[in-house]
Amino acid sequence: MDRIDRRTLERFESAMLPHLDSAHNLARWMTGDEHDAVDVVQESMVRALRGFHGYHGGDARSWLLTIVRNTGATWLRRNRSGAAASLPDDAADQIASTAPEPPALAIRAATAQRLRQAIEDLPSEFREVFVLRELEGLSYKEIAQVAGLPMGTVMSRLARARQRLAEVLSAAPELAGG
Repeated sequence: MDRIDRRTLERFESAMLPHLDSAHNLARWMTGDEHDAVDVVQESMVRALRGFHGYHGGDARSWLLTIVRNTGATWLRRNRSGAAASLPDDAADQIASTAPEPPALAIRAATAQRLRQAIEDLPSEFREVFVLRELEGLSYKEIAQVAGLPMGTVMSRLARARQRLAEVLSAAPELAGG
């Protein structure tokens, strides 16, 4: 890698490191594997540092997530050739209930597994926008920027993802005894 001056490195760290968890979360959902996600994020951070001269302020998280998305897609093509990604075991905890009672904890675990599986089963283009919106909290405009899609396509894919999840989850047998 080209020599990076100290000031540039400090600016990079200041702008990008606060978004490292978001980058890792997206990579885990893309690859379905903790170790692969670490590889994708590491490669993404190297690419981001190399291209940091082209970052002129603005939304640092969207800029970094765009790099993670592109790096992850390249990594998947190179290493998986179309294999479906699966969600890491703890990732659904971010969107599952946090009920503290012991019976609720058992239901929560089963619900989290059902939800995780339903999200895993989404086509990748739907899963991507769902994760960026519902887990990372990006706006439609930010998702459009990260994914390189028109905003209408983002909205359509998100609506379809939500619809599919609702259909799958409502068709699943009740957990609490019925």
